[in-house]
Amino acid sequence: MCIRDSIGFAVGGLFFIEQLFRRTRPQQRWATKFLYLGLGLLFGYDFFLYADALLFKQMDPGIWQARGFVNTMAVPLLAVAAARNPKWSVEVFVSRQITQYSTAIFGAGIYLLFMAGVGYYIREFGGTWGTALHATFLAGAGVLLATLLFSGQLRAKLRVFLSKHFYHAKYDYRQEWLRFTRTLSIGEANEPPRTRSIRAVAEIVDSMGGLLWVRSGPKYFSVRASWNMVEPMIRREPVDGSLITFLDQRRWVIDLKQYAATPEIYSELILPDWLGQMRQAWLVVPLSQGQELNGFLVLAQGNAHRALNWEDHDLLKTAAGQVAGYVALLESSEALSEARQFEAFHRLSAYVVHDLKNIAAQLALVVANAGRHKANPAFVEDAFSTVANATGRMNRLLTQLRTERASGRITSLALAEAAQQAIAVRIGQLPKPILHLTPGHDPWVRVDRDRLVAILEHLIQNAQEATGPKGKVEVRVRSQEHTAVVEIRDDGCGMDERFIRERLFRPFTTTKGNAGMGIGVYESREFALGAGGELTVDSRPQKGTLFSLYLPRVENPVIPVPG
Repeated sequence: MCIRDSIGFAVGGLFFIEQLFRRTRPQQRWATKFLYLGLGLLFGYDFFLYADALLFKQMDPGIWQARGFVNTMAVPLLAVAAARNPKWSVEVFVSRQITQYSTAIFGAGIYLLFMAGVGYYIREFGGTWGTALHATFLAGAGVLLATLLFSGQLRAKLRVFLSKHFYHAKYDYRQEWLRFTRTLSIGEANEPPRTRSIRAVAEIVDSMGGLLWVRSGPKYFSVRASWNMVEPMIRREPVDGSLITFLDQRRWVIDLKQYAATPEIYSELILPDWLGQMRQAWLVVPLSQGQELNGFLVLAQGNAHRALNWEDHDLLKTAAGQVAGYVALLESSEALSEARQFEAFHRLSAYVVHDLKNIAAQLALVVANAGRHKANPAFVEDAFSTVANATGRMNRLLTQLRTERASGRITSLALAEAAQQAIAVRIGQLPKPILHLTPGHDPWVRVDRDRLVAILEHLIQNAQEATGPKGKVEVRVRSQEHTAVVEIRDDGCGMDERFIRERLFRPFTTTKGNAGMGIGVYESREFALGAGGELTVDSRPQKGTLFSLYLPRVENPVIPVPG
């Protein structure tokens, strides 16, 4: 750029500054006048510099050297203008992590330059030992630098220094929240969830360990997890103790160092002995969810001593609120899991009692008729057959209990065969069930044989009990496309739609009083659903009932499939 172009550029800048000043509203000139003064100083001095060069045909070295000082004088004016106009701020920032790394690299560079200077001095003036001393010194300097760079305590102090002197906010909240949620959700390999919750909060203030206390019953809080911290000998804290009462009422973060120096800040708080004896302990953070105190964290002192302010306390309480919900969810999930285990146990017990009731009913029928028919050889033979059947069923029941009932043996069998076994057991009670087999229909199913027979027995028994001695109970086996169907029909008292909808398939609901358990139909439907089928019912009061059991049909393994 030639001198004339530089003069034109300076004059143009002064012209635009003058126009901007004139067009600025008087009430806005307070915020912009220092901008105009700073830019006017820069363009005005450039006009003087290049005009002098054009007049005397050469650049005056003194005026050129002074140009840097004049530019420096304009910087405060521009800074004042920027401070008075915060809207001019550009949404570009340097993250704390980059600042920390840059500071570490810059400090390492200064350190290396200084060490190089000292090493040069040793080499030049060390005499005959100069080279050896120089090498030894540089090796030691390198080891010291590596030690400092990998020092966790130095990094922690550097973060505190940068946050205190270079940022308005003490934390990069976006980065802190991402780290916090990542720790809670993922954590380290095989790290228990409660340990993750301690570490997620502890890392906010560079703590090196902690304990998690949660409510265990109505009277105590107890230790549930620890991370890099020795658990105290006393593992329970009473609900009515001073510590729990203070945390519940105030919801403060307790700084134990501050408490030791100025206990009057915490008024009525009296620390329990176990907490006072823990030298590592630094902070006590309440875990509150809504208006309820769910627990608290005891955090250990970190590598770098740091004084906490309101910003630290707010962030800790916010994170602790999230951890409180997280821990409460864990507790609820575990309680639900235990409840389901007990539910499964009680359901299994009910099924066992139901099966025993049916076996007892068979034996009671034999005993009731023994007085009249004990001399009848046919009755004696039938009685032995009934006892043998009851014994076999009880042995199968015991076997299933040992191997977990739900994992019964799955086999392929003809549905008609299972129906015949169930009818053979119920044939002694009136009305006698009648089996109908559809010609050409011999469907096979793949299920637990014993459970299927027991289900059919129960459905037939219900039909007999709902029908008078002169009534009719029919069992029909047929196939329907890819489904095997067994139907149990009676002409008994029937059921209304409301009873079927609200009570029939609910467990432990019975119309038989003390004679029934109320789980037979419920178990039948669960069996059908578990096998991939369904159980339907069609009933009308005083007309009768039809139960239809649908099961997936399989190929008859006895008949080879044409290849």
